Amino acid sequence: MSRRTETPAVHSYLWQVPTVPPRWVVWHVREGEVLVFDRELNIPVDVDDAALAEVVRRMREAGAPESHDYPGRPC
Repeated sequence: MSRRTETPAVHSYLWQVPTVPPRWVVWHVREGEVLVFDRELNIPVDVDDAALAEVVRRMREAGAPESHDYPGRPC
């Protein structure tokens, strides 16, 4: 059985120059836990744990905003 290995390149759209308002946000859920949040769909983006650090690094490099507060709309 083969398993697809996720690479940061799969998520390259996340570190494109942010639109206004930005669609994707680096969300600090709690101390030591970071997620990528999609504001348009109002859900966290499914990024494999093995690729998350590199995806977040590239997002920061591209100027993606970061938030400690919930970045989405009320449900």
